[in-house]
Amino acid sequence: MYKKYFLFPNINPIFLKINKINIYWYGIMYFLSFILVKKISYIRNKNNNFWKKEEINNLLCFCFLGLLLGGKIGCVLLYNTHFFIKNPIILIKVWTGGMSFFGGLIGTIIVIFYISYIKKKKFLQITDFIVPMIPIGIGMGRIGNFINSELWGKVTNVPWAIIFPNSIKKDLIYLKKNLKYKKIFIQYGNLPRHPTQIYESLLEGIMLFLILNIIFKKNIFTGYKSILFLLFYGIIRFFIEYFREPDIQFNLFKNYIILTIDQLFSIIMIISGIILFIKKKSFN
Repeated sequence: MYKKYFLFPNINPIFLKINKINIYWYGIMYFLSFILVKKISYIRNKNNNFWKKEEINNLLCFCFLGLLLGGKIGCVLLYNTHFFIKNPIILIKVWTGGMSFFGGLIGTIIVIFYISYIKKKKFLQITDFIVPMIPIGIGMGRIGNFINSELWGKVTNVPWAIIFPNSIKKDLIYLKKNLKYKKIFIQYGNLPRHPTQIYESLLEGIMLFLILNIIFKKNIFTGYKSILFLLFYGIIRFFIEYFREPDIQFNLFKNYIILTIDQLFSIIMIISGIILFIKKKSFN
């Protein structure tokens, strides 16, 4: 039945151990993306001189903090509430994985609202400056997910399918916590799956970066880049969700749910982008 597939190399998610301190590949990916975003932001700012160098540093640091906290809180509340109640320390373990993009997006939006109020700058002017660089973080973060052997896709016969051995190990954790997940455990198994982390790295990372920085390079009006990001990311993520394995708690209700929770958030992003486009004249 499954004739062609690749076996995941089972990379150690820990990049380096220093005594009792573990440095994870996932954290390395976010650190590298932050450095790259910082360098690119300096280059982009030369064209319009919208920010001082110190302001860029502060903006990126606060946005990165909002991303990490929002991403972790969103992941905990949406996908791992039962586990968080027993292990609240996971909230600060951002380096081990387990981040919600939509939670991170909300956290970043809150930070930008605050900065726009303090600095007396238009909210959409700030987001237009930030969003072209977001795909860098998304793309590298998905590589971190791949190394962590998490967020894999549905079972498939495509020749580039990958078997993720850690899928069984992760389900066993849920099995010990709550026996009602036993059925899900049996369904997952050691089967070839869509490497959705790679799909997302290519589409949400590389392709979205090209769309925002090359194909639609010029910022025609205030909010233009922000609108493009909302529309294209929402469409891409909505599409990719058809290939991702639903999170275990939502998989229990898969026979009753038409759309995943992330598809619902994607629709909200698309609608928000359309509304901003309709009201674009009021932002200039």
